[in-house]
Amino acid sequence: MVKYTVCRLCSACCPIEVKIEENRLVGAERLSFIPPHKRLVCPKLKASTEIVYSKSRLLKPLIRKNRNEEFREASWEDALSFAAEKLQKIKDFNGAKAVAWLRGMAADWGAPWDYANRLMSAFGSPNAIGNGSVCHVAREMAHTYTYGAMTVPMAKDSKCIVVWGKNDKNTAPAMAEAIIFAKERGAKLIVVDPVRTFFAKQADIWLQIRPGYDGLLAMSMLHEIIKQGLYDEAFIESYCIGFDELCGVALDDRYSPEKVSKTLWIDAKLIRESARIYASTKPACIIDGNGLDMQLEVFQATRAVAILRAVTGNIDIPGGDFMPQPVPLKNIQLKELLPSDVEPITASYPLFSKFHPTWGLHAQSCLIDAILDEKPYPIKAVIVQSGNPAITMTESNRVASALERLEFLVVVDLFRNRTSEFAHVILPATTCFEKTQLNRASMRNSLVVLQNQVIPWVGESRPDWKIVFDLAHYLGLGQYFPWKDVEEAIDEQLEPSGLSVEKLRKHPQGLYASALTYEKHRTDGFPTPSGKVELFSERLEAAGYDPVPYKSGFPEDPISFSELKDQYPIIGISGERRNCYTHTQFFQIPSLRKLDPEPAIEIHPADADKLGIETGKEVLVSTPKGEVKMKTRISDVVPQGVIRIPWGWGEVNPMWNVNNLTDDGVRNPITSTPSNRSFYCKIEALQKELS
Repeated sequence: MVKYTVCRLCSACCPIEVKIEENRLVGAERLSFIPPHKRLVCPKLKASTEIVYSKSRLLKPLIRKNRNEEFREASWEDALSFAAEKLQKIKDFNGAKAVAWLRGMAADWGAPWDYANRLMSAFGSPNAIGNGSVCHVAREMAHTYTYGAMTVPMAKDSKCIVVWGKNDKNTAPAMAEAIIFAKERGAKLIVVDPVRTFFAKQADIWLQIRPGYDGLLAMSMLHEIIKQGLYDEAFIESYCIGFDELCGVALDDRYSPEKVSKTLWIDAKLIRESARIYASTKPACIIDGNGLDMQLEVFQATRAVAILRAVTGNIDIPGGDFMPQPVPLKNIQLKELLPSDVEPITASYPLFSKFHPTWGLHAQSCLIDAILDEKPYPIKAVIVQSGNPAITMTESNRVASALERLEFLVVVDLFRNRTSEFAHVILPATTCFEKTQLNRASMRNSLVVLQNQVIPWVGESRPDWKIVFDLAHYLGLGQYFPWKDVEEAIDEQLEPSGLSVEKLRKHPQGLYASALTYEKHRTDGFPTPSGKVELFSERLEAAGYDPVPYKSGFPEDPISFSELKDQYPIIGISGERRNCYTHTQFFQIPSLRKLDPEPAIEIHPADADKLGIETGKEVLVSTPKGEVKMKTRISDVVPQGVIRIPWGWGEVNPMWNVNNLTDDGVRNPITSTPSNRSFYCKIEALQKELS
């Protein structure tokens, strides 16, 4: 039997066709607009049956009274009763605000995020926290403060594509296929990345930028575009505010290609040529990615990139950067139930916490502050859903201390992980094939495609929605989750759109909530306070921040430990996110480990020669925060003076955790984002050769 659903083994949300025999998943294929023989292969999807039926999966709840005990298997009734009792006691003694919910990316940010927020609202705690300060939410805020929403690059129909800090071949195969399709039809390709990625090799221009300096490059491109009169005067005149103020900043000589070239490690001619090609080729789009995230300058750097889209008139045109058409939905988060006199622990980042009606709180470093420093008040218990903060959060030693200090920790996941070592209760979640849900990709923009349950729950695992709904009932909050199943919950949320689960199941390819429309600003303006693209932001000025990116100048060195670079002379960057794994997930799967069995630090040949480092030999990388020991691979994919340390492998071996090296002490003042993408470090050869 063939069925259709959405793969959520990563955040790409690819529509897929699955084969089912006797209620078991036997195969899955990604759907695409290009012929099957030309499609990119996703190793995770290819291994989907191994993942679903893995012997390592959690299939029963596990509980223990304290961390000195071994876990024991429990019934769902016992596990949920135990969790509810402990959470209620902490609430009675410390107040509801002492309980926090921490979300990773694995369960999606659509309806499942709404359910978690709804439960915490009903419980009385404002502290439902996501990881968006180090993922795309901080970037989305910068888009939103510029033109009202995060744009969607229409690469397939573009004539010039700028890939800025992203490698979609590993993270978003549908977008990668669109880039390849457009390139084969003559589109220009410009790649901004310190690493020679798959697309950098194919680029017409590869800007091998110094890590962490993206904002300075964007300002220099704006300088060149404005100086040479390459901007779209008609669009700016009709739909933008603040162009004079932008010119006042961007035309400053400190942003000229000649002045920034040495700092950026990029020839001034390449900066000028990239600016000219991007601004003079229409339609053009910019695909920005995680390379901008996890940087101290994420907000203003992303705003500068967003302004490039606007001044060239590439917003909301076919082949440009599309303004999404949000699906009309009912807000089900019940924030109105929260006490008005209790601030969340992220209160020191008010703009980030309130920029969107449903994104909620994402300044995740504040959670560690609240546990360890008890500021602004103590957090005593946490429910971690679909995340692995012990490995993925900045400055792992500090995170471990925080997890150890918690009075009570619940972990919801597919597999046991490093975070679950600190837990009191572990609840087994299902895979994406075992649950129906409405994903954020189908909420922020039409087309709406339902992730449909195609096989029964494996073992005693349960889908995230049911775990949240059931925990609510055990906490005595069942009246806030009146739905008999997730289909009823989704139908209620979708009601304003006129869509329903039944309709979506009849159209597995998806349904539009509204007709696809370009250039909506001609009739509706932009969804900003002024109704226009805000090159100058009064909101930022009122809050004390630069209203035009880098009006106050670009920071001298926006990389962690820059004050110590005499002792730590190499720039370390985190990556690569291989397509075998999603962050710290799926290292248990044999076929995936066979494809990518062991990590290696990549170092430029000149640096390796200078330091006496050979391929395959173990090295020690250190910063003031900790150490990593790992084999090396000599490679010129990274520039001289930079090493790349693979992401996520701390799940396999704590000494392979790149976040042993990162610093959470300095953060972006708007989004709380630390510099855990790049940091100064030193690397030393070790004598012992690994087998």
